[in-house]
Amino acid sequence: MGATGLSADRDEYRARLSEQPDGQIDAWAMEAMRDISIRHGVLQVLDGYRRASGMDDDGVARAFAAGDGPPAAVGRDRDGRLMVPAVTLHCLVTGTHAVAPAPRDVLIEYLVENFDELVYI
Repeated sequence: MGATGLSADRDEYRARLSEQPDGQIDAWAMEAMRDISIRHGVLQVLDGYRRASGMDDDGVARAFAAGDGPPAAVGRDRDGRLMVPAVTLHCLVTGTHAVAPAPRDVLIEYLVENFDELVYI
């Protein structure tokens, strides 16, 4: 499974991810966000991103906008939770590079955070 970056456990997966170029990490993070939003919804993607990045809702909204996500599309659901359109989740990856001090680490953490989900997909 070396060509995909997958492995039997999170530690090995993290190690294999660290060997990949930034473009590959970005692509996998975007794909993971898309696939997880399809299976579980945008809220789960945003929760995972929040945990991986350590950002609060304002930070997530900043990353989204910095990644060319339309600021007017950022909103709240009926329970007050941050929401963005599913088709724009990829903007978080680009925006992470603009606002996070260690963007590569954030995106690797996002992928590792979702290891069980990615293995399933």
